[in-house]
Amino acid sequence: MTSTAVTNPVVDEFKDAFRGHPAGVAIITAAGPTGPVGLTASSVTSVSAVPPILAFSLASTEGSAGVIAAAGTIVVHLLGAENAGLAALFAARGSERFGPDLEWETLPGGEPLLKGVPRALVCRVLSLTQAGSSTLIAAAVLDIHTGPAAAPLVYHDRTYHRLSGESALQ
Repeated sequence: MTSTAVTNPVVDEFKDAFRGHPAGVAIITAAGPTGPVGLTASSVTSVSAVPPILAFSLASTEGSAGVIAAAGTIVVHLLGAENAGLAALFAARGSERFGPDLEWETLPGGEPLLKGVPRALVCRVLSLTQAGSSTLIAAAVLDIHTGPAAAPLVYHDRTYHRLSGESALQ
């Protein structure tokens, strides 16, 4: 018996709407039982400045996402345009993310810290909330590591882009 995928016009339009809505790019890392894990995310958002809290969603809780969902602490790396290759590496299924060519170190809490990114926010996970087919994670920012300044990296229409310094309002 062959199964046919049921399509939902609202779901398809929702996906199309967000393909046209640029988002910042981050890599989220955590220490796992068999070593460091990480993934690329474009769902990171600021929730509160006082105290500093951020949130992001995971589409599944398997593999690296499952380790991140189970971690007590994580590092959210906010990427710059020079990190587009890093974003692609951590987005590729089955890639060797912490290979010998990757510059990173282990923080005192065991979390992997990627080098060469503009900002890395060390966070304590506050909550996990099931939201549809995804898991929404809220995390308190404990410490921030500052790296090299860089032009922003955004994800738009399934591609990484560098923003120019040109303002839309002139």
